[in-house]
Amino acid sequence: MSSIDTSQANEECVGPESERAGKASGCDGCPNQQKCASGEGRQEDPDIPAICERLKDVKHKVLVLSGKGGVGKSTMTAQLAFALAGQGLRVGLLDIDICGPSIPHMLGLTGESIHQSASGWSPVYVSQEGLGPDDDDVELGVMSIGFMLPDKDRAVIWRGPRKNGLIKQFLTDVEWGELDYLLVDTPPGTSDEHISIVQYLSKALGPNDGAVIVSTPQEARAHDAHPTPDPKPEPRPGPSPSRRVTPSR
Repeated sequence: MSSIDTSQANEECVGPESERAGKASGCDGCPNQQKCASGEGRQEDPDIPAICERLKDVKHKVLVLSGKGGVGKSTMTAQLAFALAGQGLRVGLLDIDICGPSIPHMLGLTGESIHQSASGWSPVYVSQEGLGPDDDDVELGVMSIGFMLPDKDRAVIWRGPRKNGLIKQFLTDVEWGELDYLLVDTPPGTSDEHISIVQYLSKALGPNDGAVIVSTPQEARAHDAHPTPDPKPEPRPGPSPSRRVTPSR
């Protein structure tokens, strides 16, 4: 992830990590043009190794995406998390919808708070009775900005850099332990949060990681979901397969 602030970048920005950064026609007049042209944006974020170390015991990392809001993405994430946990798998759920965190409400965790230990932030845990293979209880570890807000009814109005900082802190500071799956619930669209999470995880992703794209049958929403699989500023090969899911009505 580049150290360059892209919140004021031109609409045609190719991304500070691109070889064309600072040189493309869309860079003209951008306040970051000189920095991008110097190659500053292609320097690796020093926190990337720390993220890899923190997530080394997570077998599968899955992003849940949608191009449009209101299609059931967070509901799908929660249901998928419990379905996997019901198979006896260890599952974590990370909510990076900074401005509209709905996972705490969906899981009945409203009002819970994060606890910090010597090893980092501890997820908030939720259990479901009788969902396991032998009617055992299952448990999910959950992390969300919703656990950090003093007033759940107060809007979170943050610019990109502050959102990116919290997402990075979730990846570097949360002590997930050993997991079979870490599901990441993202906000609608393809914006700062999506670019950040993909770039922060760039060195931690492997062939067993991927994405789920959630949509509904309406033409407009399906159209918005179509470009979602690759939220990076410039397309490049990656290890992450994706699957589109359309919830039944």
